[in-house]
Amino acid sequence: MLFVSKGSRDLVGVIGEFKKKEENVSWLIWFIPIIVAIIIFFGGIHLVRPTHRALIERLGRYRRFGKAGFNWIIPIIDRMIQINITEQMVDAQPQEIITNDNLNARVDAQVYFKVKDDEESVKSSQYNVNNYQIQIVNLARTTLRNIIGTLTLKSANSERDKINDELLETLAAETKNWGMEIVRTELKEIDPPKDVQETMNKVVKAENEKIAALDYANAVERQADGEKRSEIKKAEGVKRAKILAAQGEAEAIRLVNEAANTYFVGNAQLLRKLEAMEKSLRDNATIVVPTGTELINVIGELAGVMPVPAKKPTADGK
Repeated sequence: MLFVSKGSRDLVGVIGEFKKKEENVSWLIWFIPIIVAIIIFFGGIHLVRPTHRALIERLGRYRRFGKAGFNWIIPIIDRMIQINITEQMVDAQPQEIITNDNLNARVDAQVYFKVKDDEESVKSSQYNVNNYQIQIVNLARTTLRNIIGTLTLKSANSERDKINDELLETLAAETKNWGMEIVRTELKEIDPPKDVQETMNKVVKAENEKIAALDYANAVERQADGEKRSEIKKAEGVKRAKILAAQGEAEAIRLVNEAANTYFVGNAQLLRKLEAMEKSLRDNATIVVPTGTELINVIGELAGVMPVPAKKPTADGK
């Protein structure tokens, strides 16, 4: 029968426990790198939206260009900078500008721009200018002072489109190396001081009243001209009527003369007597016609009555 001492049993137990610990350590040696690799992989995943583009730097130097979608970088070693390529707006902020006629005008404008989506433009927006949004605001404010300072307050208010065009042209020229496009510029306000504004309002009101008075005077004048032309046309109508009446009367006289010449040839004196008799009869006058005259025969013929022959005187005078 084999007897094992107590010390031998303890040694065997220690050896067994050591083997178990060795197995656990070898398992940890394989597990930890796997966990680290998984963390590094998921930590390096970056998703770029369609509205952005990315610049990837490694240890402070530009490495590559990141487009929209899935992008992977090495954590800690690599750095990703995302840039918005959609249209953006910055406010130039209100400022007091002295116009050419020595008036203070409060001017504010807005600038609309966007970074181009190609690699060189995105790089330029980050490496050629420090914070392009602030730079555009400062550049717009300076340009507005230069433009409006050469204009009077009145011309500045009436030439907003011209100011917008000049501002757009200047900003586009100054930012051509920044990798961006200046879409448009808009003046929000050009406000003069309060007292100047009140004076301008009075001037505008006076001009409007003057224009209204001129319009009223022109309307009255046109109405008077219309009435005058109407009266002239009426007078011309009356004149024309009288001329036509005179022409008609003359035509009637001509026809009577023609009839007299036709039917009373050589009896012009008799015709005049008939006309005198007609007038007298029209006026209910009494006229004495000597018997035995030719006028009696004419009247009789016109009346359809045969004249009575005159009696010859007898020897005793009856």
